[in-house]
Amino acid sequence: MTETLDFPGDQPRPSGWLSPDQIGAVRTQVPVVYVDAVPVRVDECGDVVEVGLLLRVTPEGVMSRALVSGRVMFHERVRDALQRHIEKDLGPVALPQIPASPQPFTVAEYFPTPGVTPYHDPRQHAVSLAYVVPVHGDCTPQQDAIDLAWITPEEAVSEAIQLEMHGGAGFLLRQAMAHVGRTV
Repeated sequence: MTETLDFPGDQPRPSGWLSPDQIGAVRTQVPVVYVDAVPVRVDECGDVVEVGLLLRVTPEGVMSRALVSGRVMFHERVRDALQRHIEKDLGPVALPQIPASPQPFTVAEYFPTPGVTPYHDPRQHAVSLAYVVPVHGDCTPQQDAIDLAWITPEEAVSEAIQLEMHGGAGFLLRQAMAHVGRTV
């Protein structure tokens, strides 16, 4: 799971946004709700033809492929959280096609203890609603993302890409491709 600062410097934080110290305290006491989004390009029939993966550097300095991911804020609809995180990571003209009533393809439980589930986040226990989201606009990596690569669904589930993903993101990507009927 990734997290970037939405309000750097001295910008005021909106109601419901926690400071880094506050979120650190919450993460040690309760599960936090997240959304994970697998951005895809679809053809005229609605079949997934490309998957967008971000390239990021972890706090430990390791290059890693990542999905769009982030917290759901207090009093924020899941649909709005998806929109906000996609725009934050892929740019304001990504044009995500989020349905009126989004339904996750899975619920991922991230634990600070490795091995409890396929998902691991050493900072917290988090519950993430995961979605496959078609995007139709121009996408450019934003925030802490170095690059955005569009690859085929077959490449997305390959061993090489899976090794570049951490914390269970590769497993989640495989689930997403199975959900849209694109497994090998």
